[in-house]
This record gives sequence, C-alpha cells and structure tokens, in this order.
Amino acid sequence: MAASSTTAFTASLACARPDSLIFLRRSAGGFGIRSIAMPLRSRRLWRGRIRSEAATDIGVKSASNSRASSISALEQFKALGSDRYMKERSSIAVIGLSVHTAPVEMREKLAVPEALWSRAIGELCNLNHIEEAAVLSTCNRMEIYVVALSWHRGIREVMEWMSKTSGIPVSELRDHLFMLRDSDATRHLFEVAAGLDSLVLGEGQILAQVKQVVKVAQSSGGLGKNIDRLFKDAISTGKKVRTETNISSGAVSVSSAAVELALMKLPASYALSARMLLVGAGKMGKLVIKHLAAKGCKSVVVVNPSIAKVDAIREELEDIEIIYKPLTEMLSSAAEADVVFTSTASETPLFLKEHVENLPPVSENFGGFRLFVDISVPRNVGSCVSEVKTARLYNVDDLKEVVEANKEDRLRKAMEAQAIITKELKSFEAWRDSLETVPTIKKLRSYAERIKSAELEKCIQKMGDDVLTKKVRRAVEDLASGIVNKLLHGPLQHLRCDGSDSRTLDETLENMHALNRMFSLDTEKAILEQKIKAKVEKVQS
Repeated sequence: MAASSTTAFTASLACARPDSLIFLRRSAGGFGIRSIAMPLRSRRLWRGRIRSEAATDIGVKSASNSRASSISALEQFKALGSDRYMKERSSIAVIGLSVHTAPVEMREKLAVPEALWSRAIGELCNLNHIEEAAVLSTCNRMEIYVVALSWHRGIREVMEWMSKTSGIPVSELRDHLFMLRDSDATRHLFEVAAGLDSLVLGEGQILAQVKQVVKVAQSSGGLGKNIDRLFKDAISTGKKVRTETNISSGAVSVSSAAVELALMKLPASYALSARMLLVGAGKMGKLVIKHLAAKGCKSVVVVNPSIAKVDAIREELEDIEIIYKPLTEMLSSAAEADVVFTSTASETPLFLKEHVENLPPVSENFGGFRLFVDISVPRNVGSCVSEVKTARLYNVDDLKEVVEANKEDRLRKAMEAQAIITKELKSFEAWRDSLETVPTIKKLRSYAERIKSAELEKCIQKMGDDVLTKKVRRAVEDLASGIVNKLLHGPLQHLRCDGSDSRTLDETLENMHALNRMFSLDTEKAILEQKIKAKVEKVQS
C-alpha cells in the first residue's frame, strides 16, 4: 500500500491546474439556499461541480524502506513545481448540507452518529490534502469543517469521502451540498452557533451541539489549532448573540415545534385529552415532555431501553405524569396512543407499514388518524407508514409550518446579531492572519541567535577564560542579547498582523517576503515541505 498510495499522492501533486478542478456558480436563490433570509448579508453560498482530473502516473519506485520512499516522494514534489502551492494558502472550508439544502432522506444517509465523530475526523485528516477536520452532524445538518492544503483537491477528497461513507454518488450529492471558504466558512459556523442558520431561528440546542464537537474532538486529540480556535470562537460568538440580542426569547426548539405541530393537527377541543406516547428519553425527548407539560398535558407514556433516564426526567418535571414502558412494549403502547413522538438514535426505522396498519383505530374524536411525529435523523418511522390510511406521518422537514408563525420578531434580532458576528469574524481572521508570519519570526530569531552565539564564542576565545569572571561573562552575553533584540524589534514589528494597528495583511506579507529574501530564510517552502513530508509518511505508515 505504501508505494501505491505515494504514487497516487505525488501524481495528484503533478496535476496542477487548480482552476480546472472545480467550477463554482451561485445557487438558484442568488446568495445562498435558505428558508430564512438574512438581509444584512450577501452570502456566497456556492455549489461546486467537480470534474475528474486525469492523474499522471509519475512512477514512485517501490520502497522497501518507508523513509527512503518518503524522501523520494518529497523530492518529486519539489521537482514538479511546488511554486504552485506557495501561492495558495491553506483554506478553512465547510462542505455539507442542511435542512435548507437537502431533504431528510438525504440528510439521514450522511448523518454521522456522535460515537463515530472521532473516527470520521481521523479518516478526513488522513486524506492527502486535509490538515485538520471536524464533523458537525445533527438532525438538521451534516457539515464537515476542514483546513485544506489545497482548496480544489481538498474539497474533491472530502466529497469522495462523503460519497463513500453514505453510498450516495458524487453526482447526486452535488445538487444538495454547499461549500464555503475562509471568511464565508467562518461566518457560517458563527451563524450556526448563534442559531441564525437553524430551522428554528434562535434555537439554543445547536450551541450545545457545537460545544459537543469540541468536547469529543479534544478527548480524541482530533482538532488542529485552526479548527479548535474556529469552534471555540464560534461558541463564544453564539453566547454573545444570545446574551446581547435576546434572540432566543420566545423561540421554539425542534421539540417544541413538534408538540405545536401535533396539537395543531388535532381537533382543538380534544387536543389536550389525546393519549401521548414518546419513544426515546434523550435530550430531544425530554424537551418534548417539557413542552407537553407546558401546554397542559397531564400524562405521557415514555418507551425507553432503560428506566434511569425516565426517572431523572420525573424528578425534574413534576407537573406531568410520566409512565415508563420498556422497549419490548413499544407496539402495544403505540396501540393505546393517539399521538406518537419518536426521538431515538436508532439507525433503522422502529415503525414500518406492517406495524402501523395492525394497530387498532383511534377515536373519531381525533379524526380517526393516529399521528406519528418523528424528529429523529435517521428517521425512526419509515416513510411507508404514510401509506397507511389511518395514520398521518410528520418529520422534521414538516416543522416549517410551525416555525413560520413566530419568526418575524427574531428576524429583527438576527440583524443585530450580524453586527456581533462581523466583529467576532474580524477578530478570528486577524488571529489567523497573524499565524502567517510566525514561522518567519521564528526563523529570523533563530538566524540572529546563531550569529550572536558564534560571535560571542569568538569574543570569549580572544579574551580568554582566565580574564572573564562570571559577572563579566554575563554582562557580555546580556550586551549581545540586547543588541540583537533592539535590531530585531523594528523588523518584527512590521510582521505584526493581529488587528492591533492599521497595517494590512498584504503589507505585512510583503514585509515577510522581503525578510525571507534578505536573510535567505525560505520559510514558506520549508513549511510546505514539512507538511507534504508529514502527509507522505502518514500514508505510508
């Protein structure tokens, strides 16, 4: 595998027509596919069309020694014109789909359970052009955040990974995916964390889910410094938006929208007397019970694999009777229910057509229909249930009817939120821009320290150890260090790009390139070679 993987990798480096790999166009909506308009911002929400690039086999010799093969691949990289990559900075990118761009049938195929996030991050980081990665997968979205060594090749590799893991052809994925780069990708995550991109504008659960990405990745050592800082800044921004705009006030969550939808579909005079069943006692399920209680429901049956979570909910919610049933009694409990809510992590449907059509009919007081409200992704209730004449099936995509009713006020607050996001975005970009010059600063300091050490050694040899006391020696060393620091102060000041002064990134980068040339630091190429070598060695390990 080592030789073939290296061949494929170096071959991909040889195919250097970055403008030929991906064609971008604006989406049909003009500036992004959204059901919730953001009038203060024109988002560049692109759909990508990837065309395959013929990889030329440049023939890396089969190696008995992984180190020799690694060096060979690196030498070929240099020979193939690494200047192409010097001009392309590593990009932060997000590629994915959400409730705004893809139906639930598509989202459930791409959903990654939380237990598999760490593995997914590892697989993504093993792709040739991906340096860092994170996965945000919820019932309303599946988004992959990466730092790509090459934008075009990185995006292509992520799309192929998504296709492989979901079983959906790339050609079919293209119609639903969105791709955003650098500041657009950063702004998108900040908006997601702030609840501006949610089906329910301002909902709070998404912030907890963004926090969970960081928690899971930290436990597995998966996040690199760029993605780690990106997600932490997004969490901070989400908190600020909620605190300073009160956008979550009166906002409905997915769970409360599900309750609203069920009550909306029931005859008003009988709605609160309907027999309620909830399958799943997780976070979403707990919120369903909470909102049922708030609406005046007095009792709910909860089916769950264990009673522990149900007992914990009982202790917290005392205004509603909670009746526990084991999973083995799910169908018999459904037979006695008028409304069935489902919210579990099951990857296969719990209710199918043959299950539902054998259930006894419900009272005519409820229209003769048993309601199934499925807020799980993947879905817990098969789409075939909608074929049963005595059943009505609703999933997360059907909640828009409820959401539209109370979003007008929060849209005004969303405009205020954009000002906060813009400020936080500038702060993050200033931090990331400052990283550009760090290697040059380190190399310049190292260069100066080498000269200082060499000249000190000459001076001490001339003076002789018998002349130098410890005090005199320390004074000479301090003098040399002081001269170096004062000489470096000016150049290093001109390498600052952290938003603390008026210097632009372009000006700072010009200064960096000038210092690289003057002192022959060759920083950019050295860093890139290091990245390439690390990738080659990872493929071969």
